[in-house]
Amino acid sequence: MGKAFRFASRLIAPAVLLAAASVVQSPASAGEIRLGLGDIESVETLNLMIAIERTKARGVDVNLISFKSEDVANQAIVNDQADIGIGTPYAIIQKVKAPIRLFFQLSTLQFYPVVNTEHYKTWKDLDGGDLVVHSRTSGTLAIANLMALKHGIKYGSISYVPGSEVRALGMLKGNIKASIIDSVNTNFLKSKDAKKFQVLPLGDLAASDEALFARKDYLEKNAADVQVFLEELVKTWREINKNPAIVQTERTKYGLLKDLPKDLEKEILPYFEVGAAGGMFPNDGGGASAARADFDFYSVAGQIKGNAADLKVEDFWYLKPLDTVLNKLK
Repeated sequence: MGKAFRFASRLIAPAVLLAAASVVQSPASAGEIRLGLGDIESVETLNLMIAIERTKARGVDVNLISFKSEDVANQAIVNDQADIGIGTPYAIIQKVKAPIRLFFQLSTLQFYPVVNTEHYKTWKDLDGGDLVVHSRTSGTLAIANLMALKHGIKYGSISYVPGSEVRALGMLKGNIKASIIDSVNTNFLKSKDAKKFQVLPLGDLAASDEALFARKDYLEKNAADVQVFLEELVKTWREINKNPAIVQTERTKYGLLKDLPKDLEKEILPYFEVGAAGGMFPNDGGGASAARADFDFYSVAGQIKGNAADLKVEDFWYLKPLDTVLNKLK
């Protein structure tokens, strides 16, 4: 954990992650969690990286495995190549009856549709246009689908490029004309050219951006290790919500993202200040209320089939690990 990346290396990040995904992972040992990440380490994962370091200090080794996309990471969980995944795999759970469950909400959606105004200026302009999102099971795709429905448009194509940083760099280079990216990279693009890069309106959204998920049998058999990890996540999130500046302190303490470019370093505090103020990092891990909000959002966005009111939390979430931790940390 704490493996740094260089700004220029983002161009080759998908290839690096593809190579990582091709490695067959050995089974985890006691006191080890194989955490599958379908993305790259960045400013937006610093809070997770801090919680991981704190978990390691308590004797549970969280081994981060990078996959080329959330789709591949999802399959790695099903195929026992990783223990815990990061994402919102509602469609997979429902469509193929995958034996996995969500159990902790890492963050709520705070993404922004950014367009190159030389090509698009409104949602209507994107009718027949090209849009780039994170992955097929991501909140960014759900946002794209919801906006298409809301504005009565149909995209010409939707492409998948993991990592807001990678998509932002693609926009800066002119290879991507429209995407949905996080606040750090939205601010980065606007700092480069505020007239060229504009944000399209979204309206109010309330749903999970990222959540932890795993096979239910894994969560049951490894309850002690999972509990330690969740305790550190909850405590870290609560500390950040009280004082976002601790992210910078803890980054230095653990030597995280040492080679982060200067123009992104300055976005660390604003990102977590905005996130904390907007309720991006839930103090309680989301739980059943997060599941219900997700049902409402992802059903409208087309990633969950059926009436949201008829969906059962237990069919998608396993609440026992989080309930145990919250009772302990009251």
